[in-house]
Amino acid sequence: MQPLFDTALWLTRKRRALARHTSGADFLMQRVAADLADRLATVERRFDHAAALFCQTAHVTDILAASGKVDKVTRIEADPAFLAGGQGMVAAPETVPFEPGSLDLIVSLLALQSMNDIPGMLAQIRRALKPDGLFLGAMTGSGTLAELRESLLVAETELHGGASPRVIPFADVRDAGALLQRAGLALPVADVETVTVRYGTPFGLMNDLKAMGETNALIDRSRRPMSRALLARAAEIYSERFSDGDGRVRASFSIIWLSGWAPDASQQKPLKPGSATVSLEKFLKESGQE
Repeated sequence: MQPLFDTALWLTRKRRALARHTSGADFLMQRVAADLADRLATVERRFDHAAALFCQTAHVTDILAASGKVDKVTRIEADPAFLAGGQGMVAAPETVPFEPGSLDLIVSLLALQSMNDIPGMLAQIRRALKPDGLFLGAMTGSGTLAELRESLLVAETELHGGASPRVIPFADVRDAGALLQRAGLALPVADVETVTVRYGTPFGLMNDLKAMGETNALIDRSRRPMSRALLARAAEIYSERFSDGDGRVRASFSIIWLSGWAPDASQQKPLKPGSATVSLEKFLKESGQE
C-alpha cells in the first residue's frame, strides 16, 4: 500500500504543538470526547479492560474513568511526550500492542484519519477485542475543511497555474462503514455529524490547525513554502465565499463515528432471506391498507 502520510513529520508537528500549548486549541477533541461520554452512556455494559489508542490527550481516559463502566484503562500513544508524565504505553504508530482477545473496549478519537493503513488498524482492533467486545471511534471525514481546501486550490491555481494537495483527503461515511465490515466487526454502525466553527478571519483557523499539529503532512505535499501572496489571496477568497452576514467565516469539521462489536454467538443476527412466516401482502390485507 502506497503511504499517504509522512508519519515522522506528523509526529514532529504534534510534539511541537504540544510544547507550544495554545489554550483552547483542543476544542475539537473536547467536543468529540463529550460525545463519547454520551454514546458510552447508552451502552448497557461494564468493561473490565479498555484501551485508548493514539488519542494524543488524556480526554479519552478521563471520560472512560468518569463513566463508571470501565474498571481498567490503558492509554497507548506514539510518543512519550503525549503521555505528559502520566501512565500509559508507547507503541509504534498504527499498531495495537495487545494480545488477541484481551480487551473489552477499544476507543480511538481523531487519529484514524491520519493513518496510512486504516483497514489494517481496524483489523488489529478486531483481533485485540474479546468476543462481544466493543470498538468506538471517531475520525474527521469528507467535508472537513472543505472551505479551506477550495480557497487554497483556487488561490494557488490563480497565482501559479496549478495546485498541490494542501488539505489531506478524508473518507466518507459509507466508506468508513464498509471498512468496519471488512475488518470483521459485527453490528457495524457509521454516522456523521458536522461541527461548524466560526472565526474572525481565515487566519484564526490556520492558527488553530497549527496549534493542533494538524498541518499538511502528506508525502506528496509541495516542498515550496507557502508565500505571503498565496496566503493573502486564499484568505481573500475564503472571506468572499464562506463568510456570514457579520463578516465571520465558517470552518466545517465532519466527524464520522464508528462502532462495531467483535463477533459472538450471543449477538442478535438478521433473519435469513425467505424465513419470514407472515407475508407483507397478508399483513397489509389484515390491516386494511391493501
